Amino acid sequence: MITMKPVVIKGSMFTAVSVQLPKTNFMTISNDKGYIACGALDVGLLNDRLKERKIVAGRAVSVRTIEELLEAPLESITAEAEKLGISVGMTGRDALEKMC
Repeated sequence: MITMKPVVIKGSMFTAVSVQLPKTNFMTISNDKGYIACGALDVGLLNDRLKERKIVAGRAVSVRTIEELLEAPLESITAEAEKLGISVGMTGRDALEKMC
């Protein structure tokens, strides 16, 4: 099953998507500037092979719900996210605020 819902952070609209897969879930919260996602996100790939795309993204691990993704500390981020002031250890919500 796929669910989508709006998430408003500091007056800015984000889209939360959750995909229920066998034995796991994939989750992301995004807007037009960037996104955060669950542990399935390959930040190394974004920083290395897709560097020219300048993707703003962060990854949180061991999350099972959109709410947990918002509150969990980011385990890794892209170089472009760092340029916006996003840092490892910052909560997903705080990172999204930097994307407003």
